[in-house]
Amino acid sequence: MSQFNIDITQTSNQNIVKFIVNSFLTRSTSYEFKNIDEAKASPLAQQLFYLPFVKTVYISQNFIAIEKYDIVEWKEVQDEVAESIVEYLNTGKPVITEADNPKKMPVSIYAESTPNPAVMKFIANKTLATGTYEFKNIDDTAHSPLAKALFNFPFVKEVFISGNFVSVMIFNLSDWQEISMEVREFIRKFIEDGKTILNEDVLNATNTSKNISSSKNSSEQTQKVHSELEKEIISILDEYVKPAVARDGGHILFDSFNEDTKTVKVILQGACSGCPSSTITLKNGIETMLKEMLNGQINSVVAVNG
Repeated sequence: MSQFNIDITQTSNQNIVKFIVNSFLTRSTSYEFKNIDEAKASPLAQQLFYLPFVKTVYISQNFIAIEKYDIVEWKEVQDEVAESIVEYLNTGKPVITEADNPKKMPVSIYAESTPNPAVMKFIANKTLATGTYEFKNIDDTAHSPLAKALFNFPFVKEVFISGNFVSVMIFNLSDWQEISMEVREFIRKFIEDGKTILNEDVLNATNTSKNISSSKNSSEQTQKVHSELEKEIISILDEYVKPAVARDGGHILFDSFNEDTKTVKVILQGACSGCPSSTITLKNGIETMLKEMLNGQINSVVAVNG
């Protein structure tokens, strides 16, 4: 019986597809192989190079990215490649053998301001997490050594990790102009040193939202059976709102819907939490969108935490 699952994800480069695995493949170290000879440290990468369209293989913490030649389209071969990877993983053979010293991908981090002046977004050139993880204080960080380390800075108030970025919120007494370079370099070196960003038990957790939060609603949300209208609301948030919010270093979660008042409650995370402009975003953006797309079935949208 297969114990591995793979999600196929397109990238901004049409020749590169990511195969995200529900388990760690390496310990925070990334590898790049441009041919079968370079791939001596990875039996799996060597096997993939026998496919005639494979140009480059990247192996990171929990995904394999493959760059192809133009001789095929990914839609024609990606399912077959995913099956091949799963079949290999299920044999129990190693993905990386440390006997050789493979080429490591350099880590770069750049800082980006967000609509929330208290939050800075630090973007990496690699995937850090496949879900969304919010840490309100150091007591929440048992599953994330990176978040725990960031809370050692006295000015750090909250940490949010998702995709390829880390959003850090600071206390009002601090100034990002004075500390952003220090935090950026700390995150870069932490990742480059191969330290663990998120523990393996988090990646393998069955919680589909993959959200670590002090919110009392998070566990209830994953167990609730949603109505058809609630499913439509969640779908709209996922498709139209979350990508835009992520670009600003934040995240939004559906919390509940009150049928009597026609009120949608959402949870704001990362840069969105406590953001001065979040009320404007909720009212002029999300609320207006839901009203128009759901033909008057929604009266208002409110945030339960900001």
